[in-house]
Amino acid sequence: MKQTTNTIVMIRPVQFRMNEQTAVNNYYQNDGAISSKNANNLAKTEFENLVSVLRDAGIEMIVIDDDPALDTPDSIFPNNWISFHENGTVGLYPMFAHNRRKERRSEVLEKVESKGFIIEHVLDYTSAEEDDVFLEGTGSMVLDRAHRKAYCALSPRANEELFIEFCEDFEYTPVIFNAYQTVENERLLIYHTNVMMSVAETFAIICLECIDDKKERKNVVKHLKEDGKEIIAITEQQVANFAGNMLQVIGSDNQSCLVMSSAAYQSLRKDQIAKIEKHSKIVHSDLTTIETLGGGSARCMMAEVFLPKKN
Repeated sequence: MKQTTNTIVMIRPVQFRMNEQTAVNNYYQNDGAISSKNANNLAKTEFENLVSVLRDAGIEMIVIDDDPALDTPDSIFPNNWISFHENGTVGLYPMFAHNRRKERRSEVLEKVESKGFIIEHVLDYTSAEEDDVFLEGTGSMVLDRAHRKAYCALSPRANEELFIEFCEDFEYTPVIFNAYQTVENERLLIYHTNVMMSVAETFAIICLECIDDKKERKNVVKHLKEDGKEIIAITEQQVANFAGNMLQVIGSDNQSCLVMSSAAYQSLRKDQIAKIEKHSKIVHSDLTTIETLGGGSARCMMAEVFLPKKN
């Protein structure tokens, strides 16, 4: 099993703005002084710039336009509702915010198939929404595909039972913990695991100080170490700059690239950058509007495609 792919799906925004429905438990969202109309134009510019940077790095992209008829302010983050796996299976996930459920469109699957990828099964977990149970894809779960481990920080958007069901269906070992951030002197659960953790082929970037329980922290470290990952620890302040929200992908000449936002890159210390660059080239682009209003960053914008391809 491969940990990284050279193909990602990205959704071009048409209605991007601060999503009031997700702000209730995504404390990284800030309602900046940006009008809704201007927000989408700014986000679209940032999106196109990231696409251009990724293309220059030789990363394959399937870029799909969002449907303007739908009010989907967060459609720019497709990895929360869909995942594509090596065995030809697609996962569809239950979403916390009602307006995010409209992001799930069959056209996205059709477009991926039109690029020569084979979809054999769809595992649809979305009926869990009827019971107010959620698991937001590779936002809620950080997958070590090579070692068949799935890391999950429980939250209102990551249900433990449904996570374990996913692990049984896809044959992953679950690694479960709680991750917190300080909001007005209170320790509150972080909404998505992939904000504070990124697992790459030979290293992992993680904010260990977000895991308050010592036993849970030790368990996460044990799993990463036994799989030979160099652990690059980041701070809570760096998490707030989206330094945990990174994704390793394959570019031209089989060069591995760690994709992040410019804010994430600028928040890293020199020694952290040096550690990352031993393993991977760093690719970054400015995502200020998307991060400020959307509360997500580069990793959330990329849904990895691991599906088999037609000969």
